[in-house]
Amino acid sequence: QVRLVESGGGLVQAGGSLRLSCTASGFTFSDSNVAWFRQAPGKDRILVAYITWSGTPTDYADSVKGRFTISRDNAKKMAYLQMNSLKPDDTGVYLCSAGPRLGGLDYWGQGTQVTVST
Repeated sequence: QVRLVESGGGLVQAGGSLRLSCTASGFTFSDSNVAWFRQAPGKDRILVAYITWSGTPTDYADSVKGRFTISRDNAKKMAYLQMNSLKPDDTGVYLCSAGPRLGGLDYWGQGTQVTVST
């Protein structure tokens, strides 16, 4: 059974940091690309960060470049999103997604809430 489980969300003040984790099971994680998306109330789901199966290249939304870093540990079947200098606009549910290296992002987690206060 394919599972992606996010953790690490919470309430943080603007300027603070959080590290999100995504734990994968039920598929070949080392052959899968991984992405983090954000879903904010009343807004479209946006791609925040992306990492290929090999770890490079990575890509980021313009709004988070220089502040967020995506990484992965294939041995642990985990992906991470380090978020620094957080802003209120970063608030939302962060979802982990994964899929085969030559395919789309087929698998989704339930998400973890991140709230950045002023």
